[in-house]
Amino acid sequence: MKRVLTGLFLIIALTGCQSSQKSDFVTVADGIFQVSGEPYYYIGANYWYGVILGSRGEYGDRERLLRELDHMKSIGIDNLRVLVGAEGPDNEPFRVTPALLLSPGEYNEDLLEGLDFLLAEMKKRGQYAILYLNNAWDWSGGFSQYLNWNGYGLIPYPNVPPNTWPQFMSFSGQFHSCEPCISMFEDHIRFILGRTNSYTGMKYTEDPVIMTWEIGNEPRAFSEANIPAFEAMITRIAALLQELDKNHLVTTGTEGRHGCEQSMGLFERIHADPNIDYLTMHIWPKNWGWLDIKNIAGTVGSGIEKTNEYMNDHLEVAERLKKPIVLEEFGLPRDQHGFSTEESTRSRDAYYSNAFAQILDHAGRRGPLAGCNIWAYSGEGRGAEGRIHWQPGDDYLGDPPQEEQGLNSVFDTDTTIDMISGFNRGLANPMK
Repeated sequence: MKRVLTGLFLIIALTGCQSSQKSDFVTVADGIFQVSGEPYYYIGANYWYGVILGSRGEYGDRERLLRELDHMKSIGIDNLRVLVGAEGPDNEPFRVTPALLLSPGEYNEDLLEGLDFLLAEMKKRGQYAILYLNNAWDWSGGFSQYLNWNGYGLIPYPNVPPNTWPQFMSFSGQFHSCEPCISMFEDHIRFILGRTNSYTGMKYTEDPVIMTWEIGNEPRAFSEANIPAFEAMITRIAALLQELDKNHLVTTGTEGRHGCEQSMGLFERIHADPNIDYLTMHIWPKNWGWLDIKNIAGTVGSGIEKTNEYMNDHLEVAERLKKPIVLEEFGLPRDQHGFSTEESTRSRDAYYSNAFAQILDHAGRRGPLAGCNIWAYSGEGRGAEGRIHWQPGDDYLGDPPQEEQGLNSVFDTDTTIDMISGFNRGLANPMK
């Protein structure tokens, strides 16, 4: 095209382009999510392994990624919660392989390109990404890896005897008081947010495909003594994210009361921070003792009752703060607590249906329960025969390496898929 625009017309044209681009971002207004001035409610999925599939390295599988993105889009899933990348050396026990941040300042270039590719393909499909930047748990490095890098010793992996979960949690909780750990995390944030997508040429900070920067996956204080340092860390990282990126939302990634030392006051305080745009909660009936795994069908009803009580407690906080809230992790095993696609998911479908119906209800009346992300979409992946834990070369599933492969997976052949599709169709016309 010939360069015939005057300087004035060029400024007007560019201003219009930027305005149009800005309208595509997910924003918060009047206590709900909005896109282009319209309410945005969603039933989405956790898809932590998406970046790895998008990479060109030995662990990548772009053909599978594209098929799964197409499949999710076909059933109305337009919101994916994704791990930016694991930290630490590869092949640690029960940990995500390959890692993105191999050592401080050293990145796996294949995975950086994989993140670019994933975001570019999601953009083509009109999908949004919630990107979490750290992890309180061991399965992707996270807090414990930063501690290891800063001289706190070997990571006491809880699935490796004689280590225990209390021992690991005590170790991980030291992160909040480790100044060099937090500074190192801030360097990682600056690096990721400073990136330009190699496929779209768009800066991450200017790309509407990213909905949210999430401080971490289930960040916890891990003891009452750590609460002040934990709050200070959340405040500090949220402020940095908002300083670096004026376009995207910021949230915590917390489970809610269960991840806040059972304190609703702590939950409310960290989400009252003006740099936190919305609230999060996670719900795990099996892990929290709300479900008898020997009688899932007989106890799922009481699990639903406790789930609704938990949700209502957190919705009250969201209403007081006038911010949206997202149920961004929740899952249930198959009916007999098996891992095969051949086993039914009637109880899980009932459990999911209860949550989805509440999203649909809030969408119809513009309530604060703005969305959910099931844990987790496993698509066409399948667990390896003859063992239950992931090993290099196996398909990636929604169940991280420390969990039984298939434990909470939603596979592409499950009856759950049709249910998700039906509820998402309902979200398309929530007022009817």
